[in-house]
Amino acid sequence: MTQNLNWQHLKNTEELATTAAALILKSAEQAIAARGAFKLVLAGGGTPENAYRLLINAETDWSKWHIYYGDERCLAADHKDRNSKMAADVFLQHTAIPESQIHPMPTELGGVQAATDYKAIVEHALPFDLVLLGMGEDGHTASLFPEHEHNQDELVHAVYNAPKPPSERVSLSAKALSDSEQVVFLISANNKQQALKGWQQGDNLPVTTIKPKTTIEILLAG
Repeated sequence: MTQNLNWQHLKNTEELATTAAALILKSAEQAIAARGAFKLVLAGGGTPENAYRLLINAETDWSKWHIYYGDERCLAADHKDRNSKMAADVFLQHTAIPESQIHPMPTELGGVQAATDYKAIVEHALPFDLVLLGMGEDGHTASLFPEHEHNQDELVHAVYNAPKPPSERVSLSAKALSDSEQVVFLISANNKQQALKGWQQGDNLPVTTIKPKTTIEILLAG
């Protein structure tokens, strides 16, 4: 299966955040209407963070939202560099999403144990309704890095030797990230032109391993 990509070129990161927030809310509305729940996978990083801030005052049925994470660093649960900490601070704690429906990765337990524990959560959740992803300068997404090899049948990977600290992480697999009604990349293009060109050419990059049945939406600013 090859990727089917829809590129949306936006003027700046502010327009990207506004567009992303509207897309998330539309996806939530559709999922709740169709299936009674909205299962959302969050990405880390500054670009998604700007979109999350815009969701706080949205009119939606927060009781139907279920939150998951695409990847996480193996750090203490309250460490400032964790994706779950960022999402809680700027978004989740300002909503009425039940705490029992927010599923951070327990990476404070170490990569192997966290991956094992999170696998059970992911198995129960699939398919997701919306997966949000970013892309790094090297074409990585979540914590799937170039030249790293993983068992493609796994749903969750323990990740070692990440090129950026901390080196130990946990990531949903390409298989899990692809099992979603919708996949959306949020990308600020600064310093990423080479990876974007490689992606468009179909180079062997982690971003090209994400292959949902539906079209991937790429919101690109810059």
